[in-house]
Amino acid sequence: MQTLQRMKDHWVREIKASRDLPSLDQVRIAAFGKQGEVTQEMKSLATLSPDEKKERGAALNQLRDYLTTLIEDKRVEMKSQELEQRLALESIDVSLPVRPELKGAFHPLSQALFEIIEIFQTMGFSVAEGPHIEEDYYNFDALNIPPEHPARQEHDTFYMPAGEDGIKKVLRTHTSPVQIRTMLAGSPPIRIIAPGRVFRSDYDQTHTPTFHQVEGLMIGETIHMGHLKHCMTEFFRRMFSISSLPVRFRPSYFPFTEPSAEVDIGCSRKGEKLILGQGDDWLEILGCGMVHPNVLENCNIDPVRFQGFAFGMGIERIAMLKYGIPDLRLFYETDIRWLRRYGFSIAEGLMGAGR
Repeated sequence: MQTLQRMKDHWVREIKASRDLPSLDQVRIAAFGKQGEVTQEMKSLATLSPDEKKERGAALNQLRDYLTTLIEDKRVEMKSQELEQRLALESIDVSLPVRPELKGAFHPLSQALFEIIEIFQTMGFSVAEGPHIEEDYYNFDALNIPPEHPARQEHDTFYMPAGEDGIKKVLRTHTSPVQIRTMLAGSPPIRIIAPGRVFRSDYDQTHTPTFHQVEGLMIGETIHMGHLKHCMTEFFRRMFSISSLPVRFRPSYFPFTEPSAEVDIGCSRKGEKLILGQGDDWLEILGCGMVHPNVLENCNIDPVRFQGFAFGMGIERIAMLKYGIPDLRLFYETDIRWLRRYGFSIAEGLMGAGR
C-alpha cells in the first residue's frame, strides 16, 4: 500500500505541474496508456492470491478514479484559462461594415425539373432512373436503332472501352435506356418518366456535350395516340401557364416509335423576341410516338396485347423558353451573376415561382 501511496503522490504532482493540454495528455498516457504505470499495476493483479487481489484491486480502482477525476478537472481548468486568454487578446471592431451575405438559389435547370416532375406526377407518372454509363444494347439495340444509324457513330456518341466481358459501353445519349430497363424489370401497366443527364458530342449555342432530358413511357392494353396527344397538350399548357396554348403533331420518324411525331407549340416572333401562345408561327418542342412493336418484343412484352406511347424532351430547352434564357451554354459556365439573374430562391422554388 505504501507503493500505491507513493504512486499517487507522484502522479498528483505530475498533474498539477502540467502547464498546457498537450503536457497533461502526456501525463495521462504515462499513467493510463497501454504501458502506463497504473495500467501495469492493474495487470500485475493476476499474479496475486484471491485475497490479495481483492484488497489491492480495490485500492487500485480508487487510485485510478481519483487520478482520472483530477486529470479531467485540470483539463476543464486549462480550457477555461485558455478561453479567458483568447477573450482578453481578441477583439471585434464593431465599426467595420458587415460582410455581404450571399444567398443561394435554385438553378433554372433544377427549378424546371421540379415543375416537370410535379406536373407528370399529377397525371399518375412515377420517376424512374438508370446509370449514366450504359451498355450498347440498352442504349441502341433494344430501341430498334440499327448499327448504321448516324447516332451510333463515334462523332456523335461518347464510347468507352469494352470491359473484360466484351460488352460495349457508352455514355448514354438519351434516357430511353431507363424505359428499356423498366419494361424488362416489370410488366404492364407502366407509367413512368425518366429525367436525367445525357451526353452527346456536340457544342454550340443550342447544344452542349452534356445536357438533361426527361422521357416518358406509358404502356397498357388500351393506350392509343389520343392519350399521347392529351398528355402532351395538358403538360405544355400547364408548364407554360397558357391554357389555350396551340399544340400540333407532325408526322416524323424515330426508330423506336411507329407512328412517330414531332410536337410543335404555337408562337410568334417579333425581332429576336419569341412569344408563346400567340400568332401563326410554330416552335418544335419534342419528339414522341407509339412504342414500336420491335421494342416491346425486345422487352418481352406482347405487342399484340399491349401498346403504348413514349416521348422525350430537353429540360434545358424547356427552361430556356420558360425563363427567357438565350444561350444554352450559359447553364454550365458557373457564372454567379447569371444565377442571381435567373435563379430561384428556396421559397420561390417550393411555391413554383416559375409557373
